[in-house]
Amino acid sequence: MPREQTAIPAVAWRSLLEARWQARLREVTELSLAYHAVAAATADVRGDGAERLLRRTVAARRRLADVEEALARLTAGSFGRCEQCGSVIPTDELSAVPETRYCPDCAAAAGPARSEARVRVHPLQ
Repeated sequence: MPREQTAIPAVAWRSLLEARWQARLREVTELSLAYHAVAAATADVRGDGAERLLRRTVAARRRLADVEEALARLTAGSFGRCEQCGSVIPTDELSAVPETRYCPDCAAAAGPARSEARVRVHPLQ
């Protein structure tokens, strides 16, 4: 399998993914600090504010992991290939969400959960 699967050079994808990784890491750090500040200030860490912050922190950590996995795929030479069928993921799909794992057909066939994972819109794009 060739290393470069799209018209955009691997170095450009790496640069984009690394920038996204830094942004996601900042987001996780800020949310974690906010959660711990709220939890320390209240006796009940299960309070509504702390619970919301915890959910947001977990979601942000998942987005960070998605970028880390995309970087690993880039290094392994499988970036830009569908994890289900192995076909090339269209460049416009990768440009919109570089963490994309599935081609449009496989994402649609798997239902809403995988479609959301394929086209998830992140606030830090």
